[in-house]
Amino acid sequence: MSENVDHGASAERTGLAWRRTILSATIVALLLVRPVFHRSAGTTAWLIAGLAMAGWAAVLAISFHRQRGLATRPPHPGRRTIPAYALIIVTLAILGGLVVIL
Repeated sequence: MSENVDHGASAERTGLAWRRTILSATIVALLLVRPVFHRSAGTTAWLIAGLAMAGWAAVLAISFHRQRGLATRPPHPGRRTIPAYALIIVTLAILGGLVVIL
């Protein structure tokens, strides 16, 4: 008996999840850049802001790459994009912790 599996619906849900992830990464990056706009912003604040923006741009690029892979039939597996994405998100979390501590 053959199963009727709709790969399109799961790929669409995954694509929507990537979009939500980009939205939350954008918010985190903007919060990490916020200390730069204070008068007493030092070199550390600028460094954290630069790293946050670089991380955000990398997550954005990975997301678009992954969404293109999901658009194919059957969807391409995300062998390298998922670990790279996880590493960048952990880095953004560490930067967020630094902003809170400093």
